[in-house]
Amino acid sequence: MKKNKSSKNWVIQQHRDQYFKQAKSSGFRSRSAYKLLELNKKFKFFSKCKTVIDLGSYPGGWSQVLKKNLKNCKILSVDIKKMEKIEGVDFLCCDFREEESKDKILKKLNNKADLLISDMAADTTGNKDLDCIRTNALCAEVIEFSTFVIKDSGVVISKLFNGADFLDVKNLAHNKFHKVNFYKPESSRDYSKETYIHCAGIKTL
Repeated sequence: MKKNKSSKNWVIQQHRDQYFKQAKSSGFRSRSAYKLLELNKKFKFFSKCKTVIDLGSYPGGWSQVLKKNLKNCKILSVDIKKMEKIEGVDFLCCDFREEESKDKILKKLNNKADLLISDMAADTTGNKDLDCIRTNALCAEVIEFSTFVIKDSGVVISKLFNGADFLDVKNLAHNKFHKVNFYKPESSRDYSKETYIHCAGIKTL
């Protein structure tokens, strides 16, 4: 079956992309590995991290970065799609949105996490406005979920898009956390509306 024009253009763009090339040569499973490295350089959340959850981990690029940069740290990758094994990284196949997933994750970790990271985006539909709404709704779910599985002093990093519902996610984050920041890594494509939210310190009653 012949690839359509947009698919061919995507493949050409990938091979011209410097981060795609670097990821291939460095053995990372995705170019987004460099986004996590940039985010950590900005916010320094790897420091003193002993337990971390990579939520929506497939194909494993962010988990590879965690394993490479965090020593003596328990790493749990979670996704509904089976991820190829990474030595020293635990994997749990489940949907974090299901109620029992909280218990499964906490049981696997034996403790709440210091850090939760998520590079998840909703499956694309071809409608950019709808994709934005769905991804930002997913980010909101990540923020809500994180308060159950990270420590009060914990940190959350999650993808979201500038567009519809952005302010709703921002307000939710401010209601849940003491510190909320946004940052778009240089390794994000120029035309992409993606940015990342950094939340730290759960607000307790």
